[in-house]
Amino acid sequence: MLDFLNPLLGRSPDRVKANVEIYTWQTCPYCIRAKLLLWWKGANYTEYKIDGDAEARNRMADRANGKRSVPQIFINNQHVGGCDDIHHLDAEGKLDPLLAEAAV
Repeated sequence: MLDFLNPLLGRSPDRVKANVEIYTWQTCPYCIRAKLLLWWKGANYTEYKIDGDAEARNRMADRANGKRSVPQIFINNQHVGGCDDIHHLDAEGKLDPLLAEAAV
């Protein structure tokens, strides 16, 4: 709807081709911060809300090399970590190239 603002805001959703998945808890501030960064980058993502669901958390931990904290983020099925990790990737200029890669 307000796509004309994307260039003015530095957003480039047209460049994002990656499959992004994020495991969250609804009220987790780190989850909200990570989702905000993904939104800002123009990434569509699949969100798995695992609030209080031990079985879903175990599935997440299996994929995330045993990590049980939220959020846990995957780009093209590759575990990239949590909120701090994705912000660190962005600060180093490594997030945009990951998001630009199409899923295989």
